[in-house]
Amino acid sequence: MQGLGALTAGIMLTPTWSYAGDMGETLAYSPGLIKKALADGKTVFVDYAADWCSTCAAQERAVNALRSETPAYNKAMVFVRVDWDEYSDHDVATTRNIPRRSTLILLRGEEELGRIVAGTAKQAIKELMDKGLDMAASG
Repeated sequence: MQGLGALTAGIMLTPTWSYAGDMGETLAYSPGLIKKALADGKTVFVDYAADWCSTCAAQERAVNALRSETPAYNKAMVFVRVDWDEYSDHDVATTRNIPRRSTLILLRGEEELGRIVAGTAKQAIKELMDKGLDMAASG
């Protein structure tokens, strides 16, 4: 019985990787999160934002409205929010040449599929998100 208890405890302590984005949530960035999702074959929609940024808030409203209107986005992509105040000088921003907060990018594998810098037009954001749907459908 002791062996079974140890086995059960070991299984319960074994980390699993799940993407809250599959359920329509946005993940707060932590180092390695985007790389792991990309390595797992996921399409990743990254929002570089600051809490005090009005342009970021407008982008977030558009993204959330689109995700609500088209739930397929939530299945096709992992959504990650990078806190600009915390990570603007970190690899997650510098290696991708992110110029400022209020930048949205779409990634798949080693490729950047598109980006919007300081744009808040719902149609433009939809077009970027649609590329994520196209990637999910194709592969």
